[in-house]
Amino acid sequence: MSNSNSHATGSPYAPQTAAETAAMLDVVGADDLESLFDVPESVAFDGEFGIDARSERATRREVAGLLSRNADLTEFLGRGHYDHYVPSVVDDLAGRSEFLTSYTQYQPEVAQGFLQALFEFQSMLVELTGLDVANCSMYDDATALGEAATLSQRVRSVSGDRILVPEHLREGKRAVLSNYAEGPDLTVESYPMTDGVADVPALADGIGDDTAMVYAESPTVRGVIEERLGAIGDLAHDHDALFCLGSDPIALSLLERPADVGADVVVGDAASLGTGTAYGFGLGMFVTREEYLRQVPGRLVGASEDAADRRAYTLTLQTREQHIRKERATSNICTNQAWVALRTAMHAAWLGPDGLVDLAEDCVTRARDLADRLDDIIGVTAPIHGRHHFREFLAHTDQPASAIVADLAADGFAVHAVDDHLVQVCVTETTTDATDEFVAAFREVAK
Repeated sequence: MSNSNSHATGSPYAPQTAAETAAMLDVVGADDLESLFDVPESVAFDGEFGIDARSERATRREVAGLLSRNADLTEFLGRGHYDHYVPSVVDDLAGRSEFLTSYTQYQPEVAQGFLQALFEFQSMLVELTGLDVANCSMYDDATALGEAATLSQRVRSVSGDRILVPEHLREGKRAVLSNYAEGPDLTVESYPMTDGVADVPALADGIGDDTAMVYAESPTVRGVIEERLGAIGDLAHDHDALFCLGSDPIALSLLERPADVGADVVVGDAASLGTGTAYGFGLGMFVTREEYLRQVPGRLVGASEDAADRRAYTLTLQTREQHIRKERATSNICTNQAWVALRTAMHAAWLGPDGLVDLAEDCVTRARDLADRLDDIIGVTAPIHGRHHFREFLAHTDQPASAIVADLAADGFAVHAVDDHLVQVCVTETTTDATDEFVAAFREVAK
């Protein structure tokens, strides 16, 4: 269907005429469209892809050959990315077209099924944390932490500008938080940790009335279960600061509820359920107290009734959002990860309360048992922290950690090198069957 106002070679989605385009370029002082973009010549498209045409069959064979060159490693990796078994029912149901093709619900009244699923996702997080309000809009755990920091600046009872985070914090998460902190002129500082957990006396010395938020994790990035969350929460509240806790849904099913240790905000990555290891792709979790309801970033699904007194779901408090309030919005979060939240809710529902607790208990026992086996190897001490662990732990090796990692990779196993003589090992139900071979390989490379 032609459009007289469209470019002759353009699309109906870019309807400007040549005259309109020239007028706009004149206003901004540009000679042509290309001058609006700074694309290095080395990566600029010159009209040729340089790829020989192939049949579909030949293309599949070529791609399969390229993929076969990848190293086939059994991954005992963690540090924020966890490979839990995702039941086939999640893929089957989440792949339905009404879910898979759904985007942000700008017309929520026509997406009742999806909104109900998101409402269930929020309800699960509320039950796991003991807090009042959960949303379904954070990209990942790092952006959720950044949003918690900026929320502290919108809470009237908080007047400080310092954000205190644990010394052991994933570098990427710290970097994202620093980006969020730059706009409102927040200062991000670290407090010490000892034996894998927070050094509470040192935190007490470092906290002050200029502190806006204290962040702690359980499990920590090293897999250690933080034992003094209540004391950390008390310190934060004594100085009129928010207490933000980082965790994940599986751990929360077993550990003490954040509400019971004074948490004001709970953040983390909920994608440990529903997606498996996605190498950077996540689902931010954000749960808080009802008194901060109007300051929560992103989207929130609520339940109401329609004109016929039937239960109906809707997006509530949309005036917080950037597409309505523009610069006065609480956040510029837009795409809402709804499909990933749907998968997490499906996985949690499939497990049920008992299954979720069983999975969490296995995360403790598997890590403990594997650490005990590695500790029996000459030249290896595991875990280095004499505390309870969840999924993962650190081991000290007499051999350089870089050599251990490289030699294990040659044997088909992947672990993290954390320091010169520290490696981090994570075990879940997807790698349990490979632990015998892993321990045998570790014994050989540790000699």
